[in-house]
Amino acid sequence: MTRFTPSEIEPRWQKAWDDAETFKAERDESRPKYYVLEMFPYPSGRIHMGHVRNYSLGDVVARYKRAQGFNVLHPMGFDAFGMPAENAAMATGGHPKDWTYGNIDDMVAQMKPLGLSLDWSRMFATCDVEYYGQQQALFLDMLEAGFVTRRNATVNWDPVDMTVLANEQVIDGKGWRSGAEVERRELTQWFFKISDMSEELLEALDGLEDWPEKVRLMQSNWIGKSRGLQFSFERLEGGEPVTVYTTRPDTLMGASFVGISPDHPLAKELAESNPEVAAFRAECAKGGTMAEELETAEKKGFDTGLKVRHPLDPSWELPVWIANFILMDYGTGAIFGCPAHDQRDLDFCRKYDLPVVDTFFALDDPQPVQAEAFTPTKEQKVKWVNHFAGLDEATGQEAIDATIAFAEAAGWGEGVTKFRLRDWGLSRQRYWGCPIPVVHCEKCGVVPEKKENLPIELPYDVSFDTPGNPLDRHPTWRDCACPSCGAPAKRETDTMDTFVDSSWYFARFTAPRAETPTVREDADYWMNVDQYVGGIEHAILHLLYSRFFARAMHATGHLPEKSKEPFNALFTQGMVTHAIYQTKDANGRPVYHYPEDVVVGENGAALKDGTAVEVIPSAKMSKSKNNVVDPLNIIEGYGADTARWFVLSDSPPERDVEWTASGAEAANRHLARVWRMADEIAASDSPANDEDAALQKALHRTIADVTEGVESFAFNTSIAKLYAFTNTLSKSKAGGAAKKEAMATMAQLMAPMTPHLAEELWHMLGREGLITEAAWPKADPALLVEDTVTLPIQVNGKRRAEISVPKDMDKAEVEKLALAEEAVQRALDGAAPKKVIVVPGRIVNVVA
Repeated sequence: MTRFTPSEIEPRWQKAWDDAETFKAERDESRPKYYVLEMFPYPSGRIHMGHVRNYSLGDVVARYKRAQGFNVLHPMGFDAFGMPAENAAMATGGHPKDWTYGNIDDMVAQMKPLGLSLDWSRMFATCDVEYYGQQQALFLDMLEAGFVTRRNATVNWDPVDMTVLANEQVIDGKGWRSGAEVERRELTQWFFKISDMSEELLEALDGLEDWPEKVRLMQSNWIGKSRGLQFSFERLEGGEPVTVYTTRPDTLMGASFVGISPDHPLAKELAESNPEVAAFRAECAKGGTMAEELETAEKKGFDTGLKVRHPLDPSWELPVWIANFILMDYGTGAIFGCPAHDQRDLDFCRKYDLPVVDTFFALDDPQPVQAEAFTPTKEQKVKWVNHFAGLDEATGQEAIDATIAFAEAAGWGEGVTKFRLRDWGLSRQRYWGCPIPVVHCEKCGVVPEKKENLPIELPYDVSFDTPGNPLDRHPTWRDCACPSCGAPAKRETDTMDTFVDSSWYFARFTAPRAETPTVREDADYWMNVDQYVGGIEHAILHLLYSRFFARAMHATGHLPEKSKEPFNALFTQGMVTHAIYQTKDANGRPVYHYPEDVVVGENGAALKDGTAVEVIPSAKMSKSKNNVVDPLNIIEGYGADTARWFVLSDSPPERDVEWTASGAEAANRHLARVWRMADEIAASDSPANDEDAALQKALHRTIADVTEGVESFAFNTSIAKLYAFTNTLSKSKAGGAAKKEAMATMAQLMAPMTPHLAEELWHMLGREGLITEAAWPKADPALLVEDTVTLPIQVNGKRRAEISVPKDMDKAEVEKLALAEEAVQRALDGAAPKKVIVVPGRIVNVVA
């Protein structure tokens, strides 16, 4: 007998698939299509176990659908622009392009041994000029259609690196790389007008029935629809009134001040004549632009000395403050502060000694607010204090609705619906991104580049020695002719946010070499993505931007109507975790150890020299904690099928799976056992016998159960059924032919999870062709019918015995058999039963 040797088996079958171009997808109108896609990776240079799990999940679906007769599109690419490449270039003196393509080569070499059923002929990277050139064409179409605009916006500015920072790159108010204090600066930026679609994007979530509910909720919250009241405070000294928008107009009688953003037009106007206001505005410009950051930052204010009248009482005057926590791009950039019911306002009022007025109390606690604002949910009923709409006890929502109606009836306010979703700023002052295809002409202004001049290719000869965008100091690239008048002009040196690159790649995969962004016939056939697989961390921005892009691509003729929602089904998988092994150094600081340096035994974990190790279980894999497992080491040691089997079997796909060496070893032992069984069965020539029928019945039950598990993404359940059938088959005394049929079918059921081993078993059993091309087995409904049923027998409520009877046996016959059981006779001790209750298919109850 030969041994199970994945290192020999797996490359052989991968070559067979490549030679046959098994996974190359071609449009075939005569066949139903199925498009499965895993979120494409960033080319960091190394795959990790999270990649293995993500791609294994998608591969199971792809192989299963192929076996069902679908024409499957299963592509792979790389999300390749972005700061890491530019940072690597600055750190090493290399070039982002070289760094990126070198990493892509490395990752492809690491991914191919996994045996994924990918159509590698469609692979692209978003930094391919062929890709981003078509992205530039899309941009021009969207610009013409009104989906793009250019205007001033406040951004995070790093004065050392001389670049705009994303909110995530601002840490404690400082640039994540330079450590410089970040400034809020107003720059002219390009925007996608996604906010115009707020209502549509929100309402369409209801139709995404095959998306996780938590993702739909996260998107709904991000879009943030709210109905509030917009009204104005009249200024005592005259001038434009201060207009505010509030979602809690019901608390208007608790107003202590009116606050305006440092970027509010009134604040700017005051700063022109008041140096103190100008200085305060400059101070507020330091720090990031995130709402969450402003929420937790120290509350700072400047009393303008201006006064406004309360709309419900002209004699009630309120001061106007400039406050650092008010954002200009939400609402009107002005608020009224109600400190009793808003912690942020309360902190501000306590600091500046402004009054705190309660507008409502808890029903059972009339205590005034002290250090903590009283902020019950809008659904909680409270007792109101002299509410102007005549409320006594009412919920917050009831009070809001009543207030809006009251204000509209009185004519001093208007109910307004607003969205939290802001337009998508796409300008980045960086080199390694898709150039925005417009030029700036002194005569013509901002002019879109002509399509025949696309792509606008990034120059290679750039230097990162000086902070800032290299494109700004590259005259031969930057200086150009105006596409409109031909006069000297300058190219836009901002590049696009990398989220743009990932917002339409799924559509590009349908025709990746086309000279237009998409080809209508291919998009009509392949779209939508039937199953999208990825991490929950992309639940908001990537998916929201993709939904916007799909709508804009439809409006500009690049996608069909059906693709406005491009992902029919979404699955968000859990992480792969691993224990952290740590000791402490002489100063008590943690020292992390790689798993291969630790021996785990019955008495705990220890280093190889015997030093005891503290184990932190189920932690996210992290290079900084040395608890990562290199997939290449696993493939080298056990084979790709073992890695795939383990990450699919250990827990439901939506939950985290903890990688353990013992778990991987157990998976490998099982696969080796299956291989040995197949080897023995292939050589068996035992005749057919009475056991054949039982094995066949068990096989068809397994087909049904495994199929149901795959269909419902319960891959771990499918694998559990395969474990069980392996035991059944190993114990079966059926004839050789029945066992060969059972083993071949089991190989088919295992093929989506362990494709290499499945091909090998198929071949060992003498089957023709590739198992990858074989049709998925179908369970015979007649063999799923259970002929007998096992019934427990209780005597006076205590279980005494059980009997197996034909499923359709008459109640009287069941009663006779139950009473004849020896254990029941002993329990009755010679007495006649008072009553016997037979519940068909469930139980027999005997009352003594």
